[in-house]
Amino acid sequence: MTIVKTNKTKLFILSLSHMVNDYYMNFIQTLMPFLIAAGLSAGKAGFLVSVFTITSSLIQPIIGYIVDVKNQKWFVYVGTLFMAVLLSLLGIMKNYPLLLIISGIAGIGTATFHPQASAMTTKFSSIEKRNTNQAFFVTLGNIGWALTPLTVVPFVEKYGLSITPIFVIPGLIAFILLFLSLKNNTSSSNVKKEYSPLLITLRTSWKELTKIMIVVALRSLTYYGMLSYLALYLKHKNVSVLLSSKLLFFMLFAGALGGLIGGMLADKYGKKLILTTSLILSSFFFLIFILTTGILSYIMLIIAGTMLLASFSITTILAQSLLSKNAAMASGLALGFGTGIGGLGVGLFGILIDFNGVTSAILLMAFIPILAGLISLSIKTQN
Repeated sequence: MTIVKTNKTKLFILSLSHMVNDYYMNFIQTLMPFLIAAGLSAGKAGFLVSVFTITSSLIQPIIGYIVDVKNQKWFVYVGTLFMAVLLSLLGIMKNYPLLLIISGIAGIGTATFHPQASAMTTKFSSIEKRNTNQAFFVTLGNIGWALTPLTVVPFVEKYGLSITPIFVIPGLIAFILLFLSLKNNTSSSNVKKEYSPLLITLRTSWKELTKIMIVVALRSLTYYGMLSYLALYLKHKNVSVLLSSKLLFFMLFAGALGGLIGGMLADKYGKKLILTTSLILSSFFFLIFILTTGILSYIMLIIAGTMLLASFSITTILAQSLLSKNAAMASGLALGFGTGIGGLGVGLFGILIDFNGVTSAILLMAFIPILAGLISLSIKTQN
């Protein structure tokens, strides 16, 4: 058996580039208030996000399988630059059909990045450090999500939407770093990889894979539901808009750190224990957040965010260990498809809010991770 040593330089560049890639994944959402103020309806602005979500998330397993059949290392740097260039044009485009096309095509950039980059992260890691390194990779991606509003909003507020082309710069830097780091990688696009035919792979693993995807989708449903409706709930509780935005940032940032801590604990205590425990505890802290007020409530929200995303890297590793010869497709399923399905289900909470108020929706979100945790108990982990 070949012993793999951790390549720290490549892992750091991949993780840093993941932060940049996910920075752009929150770009349209961050621009939405400015696009609406510029005359775009809320419905049309929201549909830009939907189109981007479909292409960025749901096609990732397909991209992953392409990567498994034949290594496509160029996906990680070309995909990042491709998305950065297209999204940076959103502020200067006035034609709505063109905005839709750009949003949809830009999603392909992140869909090509995630399966290949996640599979590379596992490949460049020693066996005993795979959970930790995958957690670091995921953590920097989540930090990228949190950084978007902090950097984009001040510039657009001061200079207007016409300033958006400057936001291509992070993507350009990531492209250069990735290209220089990976150009001499021995697993080039000309080297065929060992992989399992799709039908054979799924025939032997679909039951466990389905459980993992359900857990990911349920976790994502709560995560994206909180992102979408937490501000509305806090407004209902007479919390100011400024404080709400800060709480949302701290919840996102705490979730990013939780992903790193969860991966490290999984290396030490086992994947299933940390997966199940963190999901159930996140529900517990979300419920305390709902039932309390003031500083205690805010602290509970931050801890709940930490617990919710503590399992983020674990589900990816579980999928990759299940599909060991199809690691990129496994990454696409865990990071893309499952997350996308959960994200698309957020609209159901909106219907509930229309009929029964925001508190009932937030309460339902708080209970969902318990269900995910209970399902995770039945997942069979593999070495």
